[in-house]
Amino acid sequence: MLQQRTELSLTIAQIVQRLKGSHLHSQLERQAKECLHQPEIKLESLKEDVRSFLKTSGWEKKLQNAVYRELQLPPSHPAAPAEHLKEPLAYMRKAQVNWEKRVLKSLNSMSTELGVPLARMRPPVEQKELTNKWNEMGTDEPDLSHFRPVYAPKDFLEVLIGLRNPNHDSSEDVSARSHWGLIQIPLNVRDIPQLRQAYSELNLTTGQLGIDDHAHMHPVVMDQDSAAAQQYSRQGCPTGLRADLWALILNSTNQPTDMMHYEQLKAGVIQHDLLVDNLIYKDVKLTASNDDYYFVFEDFLYQVLLCFSRDTAVLEHFKYNSATPPKSYIQGKVGDEECAVVYPPNGVIPFHGFSMYVAPLCFLYNEPSKLYSVFREMYIRYFFRLHSISSSHSGIVSLCLQFERLLQTHLPQLFYHLRQIGAQPLRIAFKWMVRAFSGYLSTDQLLLLWDRILGYDSLEVVAVLAAAVFAFRAENLMEVTSLASAEAVLADLSTLKVMPLIQIFLFATAI
Repeated sequence: MLQQRTELSLTIAQIVQRLKGSHLHSQLERQAKECLHQPEIKLESLKEDVRSFLKTSGWEKKLQNAVYRELQLPPSHPAAPAEHLKEPLAYMRKAQVNWEKRVLKSLNSMSTELGVPLARMRPPVEQKELTNKWNEMGTDEPDLSHFRPVYAPKDFLEVLIGLRNPNHDSSEDVSARSHWGLIQIPLNVRDIPQLRQAYSELNLTTGQLGIDDHAHMHPVVMDQDSAAAQQYSRQGCPTGLRADLWALILNSTNQPTDMMHYEQLKAGVIQHDLLVDNLIYKDVKLTASNDDYYFVFEDFLYQVLLCFSRDTAVLEHFKYNSATPPKSYIQGKVGDEECAVVYPPNGVIPFHGFSMYVAPLCFLYNEPSKLYSVFREMYIRYFFRLHSISSSHSGIVSLCLQFERLLQTHLPQLFYHLRQIGAQPLRIAFKWMVRAFSGYLSTDQLLLLWDRILGYDSLEVVAVLAAAVFAFRAENLMEVTSLASAEAVLADLSTLKVMPLIQIFLFATAI
């Protein structure tokens, strides 16, 4: 009991400390001072009167939502070493460091081979030109033929397949089935009974938006309560309210300060040209521009991603991310640690498909600063976990392991058949999971899936859906004789209905 109280006190102290430096804190201070001049504020009941004023003017709710957001972020413990907060398993930390070195080496090699500096100041003429075409960058056709993605998901998968725990003797495993999968490390992932318990709101008797048109409206939007909005989105968000609900869950307020921050980032894009800008251009051209749903948002994608690459506020998430921001050296100062700078400024090197994390959000937000702040919050809460090596239950390693375990226990014959013909299921499903299915499902279905990611504050449902897709196509997959034919059976997911698939897989099958 005493330990719980101590931990609670530490958590409260940490949240207070984090909020003290925020814009909300200065706004609250200003409001509290201003309200002292109100005639209804009495000296003898000052504390209660100020609190009542802040409550009726909506500031108490804003503070409550800000505290809730802090509680959603991974907890930290002042006594724990920094690297343990980021990742408790030493072999995971080592694998992540090696992967980061490889990615940075690839970026630096590209810079050297092409003779393109990592960063340069744009000449005034170029700055003016970019300012004028800011809203129509999609019309630009730069020669990007020499630029290649720093890495593709399949390269990352090979690294995950090679992960081993040096302290674990796999011969001790109870079942030989544990060797069937590509991921060979011991992490705890939930089985079907545990998933049923955790995702009880998805059971077959509970109404889900996207299936039941009569799903009721909830006063949660009127209440402006982040916690209530999160709970509500577990059963899906109404199309007309989704943008407001997601922003509320993420506590993305789009205040004047947020708009100003976005404009500052935009100014940074116009002033400096980065090598990663070319990678962003190339990625948008290769992915979203060729997608029937997203090609119309090409300009938005450039704006958001170019600003994102320069946003040093993104670096905050490295406190609880197993990754470390990449650093490069100021020209001519290689090896001098004092001249090492984070590159790109946000610490995130984009890979092939990265722009698809933003594309679906363009359906919800048509104001660039709002779109930007929601995407940034989605990234620092969820998406970073899909391309970093960690033991987090929402991390890509756990998702891969869970996907394989679900198939092994649920569909052992199918799993064994595909493995026998050289069509390991994870090799097919990995590309879906690493993008949280963006670009594979129709947008309306993808948004229903992302409702649940936000509602359950976890990416676990992505692995469940991947397994459910295999279960749905099992009959056809049992007939295939090669990896190519298995991929052909699963090539088009655009007609799938997400919620019925997940519900049937979790709740309508015998264990």
